Amino acid sequence: MTDYPDVLHRAAPGSAQNWQQRYESSLMGVFGTPADLLVSGRGCWVTDSQGRELLDMLGGIAVNALGHAHPALTAGLTEQLQRMGHISNLFTSVPQMRLAEMLLAAAQAPEGSSVFFANSGSEANEAALKAVLRHRRSTGKTRILALEGGFHGRTSGALSLTHKPAFREPFGDLIPGVEFLPVNDGEALERAFVADDVAGLFLEPIQGEAGVKPLQRDYLLAARELTRGSGALLVLDEVQTGIGRTGEWFRFQGVQRGVTGASGGSADGEAADLTPDLMTLAKGLGSGFPIGALVAFGAQHSALLGAGQHGSTFGGNPLAAVAGQITLETIEKEGLLPHVHQVGSRIAEGLRSMDAVSDVRQYGLHIGIDLDPEAFSSQTPAKAVVVQAREHHGLILNATGDHTLRLAPPLILTAEEADLFLNRFQNSCKDLAS
Repeated sequence: MTDYPDVLHRAAPGSAQNWQQRYESSLMGVFGTPADLLVSGRGCWVTDSQGRELLDMLGGIAVNALGHAHPALTAGLTEQLQRMGHISNLFTSVPQMRLAEMLLAAAQAPEGSSVFFANSGSEANEAALKAVLRHRRSTGKTRILALEGGFHGRTSGALSLTHKPAFREPFGDLIPGVEFLPVNDGEALERAFVADDVAGLFLEPIQGEAGVKPLQRDYLLAARELTRGSGALLVLDEVQTGIGRTGEWFRFQGVQRGVTGASGGSADGEAADLTPDLMTLAKGLGSGFPIGALVAFGAQHSALLGAGQHGSTFGGNPLAAVAGQITLETIEKEGLLPHVHQVGSRIAEGLRSMDAVSDVRQYGLHIGIDLDPEAFSSQTPAKAVVVQAREHHGLILNATGDHTLRLAPPLILTAEEADLFLNRFQNSCKDLAS
């Protein structure tokens, strides 16, 4: 029998220079050189190649909902892999059907609703875009709307909906007919629908890449009313906000019942219907295992993509479906939705007491932090804090702008870990104080 090398242990060379050289000589430079080499993780903690333990307040960018090496996930995936890892979509499996049923139930989707499984958020948005293009062709409506500051992915179609010019311009013309509207500008939104030629509107309920910036409730409800009245499709991109990240199964559910603030408690507005026509999911859905999903609400929208009009070799395979099923089951079993509100509020309260912080936007464990420029000597304090926190205080953070940080830790983050983060974060800021 062939002797296979122990690749798990070979992955961690003894020096930073070695692994950086290996990376740069073998991988495309689309991400630049990584900040560190991580070799293991457990719960909300990861260990790097030098043996340092870091508190992961980014969670793989809102992916590791159950943290690292959650026992339910590792046991369930091992069992499923021993049984059956992959089948073609000429067949189905119980995990695939069960996960679809669970998502539809969590979304309170009406009869006739359905799910398409993909491998990522970009692919889920590609599927949604193809559904909108089908609708555009059948209705003759020509325009597709998205928002400034929005991010929907980097594949060609999803990139067409992503606003940042630096992401799009290197690739020239993409999907024609896409227009970008200013965020939370109700008048601009109304003007966009005057001509009655809009095929679809893509929205993130909270713009994550822009720094955890929410769409106002009135704006979202106006978008639902305008799209429904004109026959345009409303697509909600819940890739970052879905699967418990904001303390709700999906962000739109909290908004429609009037919970727009951070506490997740009593509603501050009348209940309203914000049910989208299409919703995209990924990131936390598989707790680290690649999976995305398009949810179509109602039979009419389920029929937008028919047999042979879309597909995915790996989408909805038994392993991915089991990962999603275990994620949803564990969130329910461990009471993580109310927990997310409680721990998130604890973090926000601590951050707001810090002199170096000028603003906090907190929705469950989806948290944006604006740093006070006057408190730092650096012109780009967010990036400086990320490095300082990682190198000297054992924290993993993410900068989305010169003065803005994003937190998206595992949903299992404890109150004690939240307090530890606050202490380490404050010390990181003090180290860089002007």
